[in-house]
Amino acid sequence: MADRFVYHCTLRWSDLDAYGHVNNARFLTLYEEARVALMFVGARAQGIDSFADGVVIRRHEVDYLRPVDYALGRATADAAPTVRIEMWVGRIRAASFTVSYEMYDGEHLVSRAQSVLVPFDLVRQVPRRLTDREHSFLLGYAPDGGEA
Repeated sequence: MADRFVYHCTLRWSDLDAYGHVNNARFLTLYEEARVALMFVGARAQGIDSFADGVVIRRHEVDYLRPVDYALGRATADAAPTVRIEMWVGRIRAASFTVSYEMYDGEHLVSRAQSVLVPFDLVRQVPRRLTDREHSFLLGYAPDGGEA
């Protein structure tokens, strides 16, 4: 059974908009931070460094379900408030894959999103195919075996 990758992302005061909520554009930054943790730190921990050689975004979709406050009541002198981002891989193709996300503020689901990513050769400036090791790593987070 595939696992979700869970990342706790610290909110920054600069994430707020004029209404005191995390700005909708910052949601993509929070998702990016979680995605980088999965692909660069998580994959590297399993001996896979190739994602760091190049992956580009083809598409983002974001559903905003409720606002996220900075919630000073949840902050401490040592730690700012966080959101929890859970990720999994929905579709794996030869030269692309889809990462799905859910963002939680406490126990409240606040957003759902998907990103289509393409492995990319930064030196040659062309898309590339997933390696067998990358494919196997992604399958570990694909509840539908990468077919969704």
